[in-house]
Amino acid sequence: MRTVAIFAAVSALVAAVALPAYAATNPVDAGATTLQQMAVSDAQSLVVASEATAAPMDRGTYSATTPEEIAKKKAEAAAKARAAAAARVASTNSGGSLSDADLRLVAAGSGAVRYPLPQGSYYVSRTLGSGHNGADMVAPAGTPIFAAAGGVVRISSESHYGYGVAVVIDSVVGGQRVSTLYGHMTNGTRAVQAGQTVSAGQFIGKVGNTGRSYGAHLHFEVKVNGSLVEPIGWLRVNA
Repeated sequence: MRTVAIFAAVSALVAAVALPAYAATNPVDAGATTLQQMAVSDAQSLVVASEATAAPMDRGTYSATTPEEIAKKKAEAAAKARAAAAARVASTNSGGSLSDADLRLVAAGSGAVRYPLPQGSYYVSRTLGSGHNGADMVAPAGTPIFAAAGGVVRISSESHYGYGVAVVIDSVVGGQRVSTLYGHMTNGTRAVQAGQTVSAGQFIGKVGNTGRSYGAHLHFEVKVNGSLVEPIGWLRVNA
């Protein structure tokens, strides 16, 4: 019995040593694929440097925290940019032969109707007719423009259809309703606003080349009781 017990103990010891060695030589089951093996078979890998750090997020220069505040800040910035651009254009287009003193003058004369440009500063290239609603008074960019008649400014805009920068004044002359339009002014030179009352001969802006225009000039329109009239003839009779 002692001998049998000894043999049993030796057999158990041999089995304990042999089984791990056999397991180490046994091939891995094909179904048990490791993550490393999957990465190799997919031929893709990601290497991250140990020194890599997350880049700081650029949150812009706005201190606002809500969408409404951000939109307001952006609108204010855009408005400042437009104003600066208009000032640059006005500076570029202003005539070098005209000084700021010209802007403090009024058109010559004392009547209810005045010429919109200084005498001798322009020539008329075309007038009413053939689909053209007014007179083109060609003058250097920056030439001062005056109200042909006193009244109330109905329109004062940096972009009035094809007229570009334009002013429209409603007046009463000799008991008739008269509307005068001044188009293609230089950006940023309008000296009157909608709703403002102006006098005949008052400075209202400068000659420019804005809108549907091909060279510096004043597009001058006159309507009497709602109907177009030839502007130069009207000025000759009334101014």
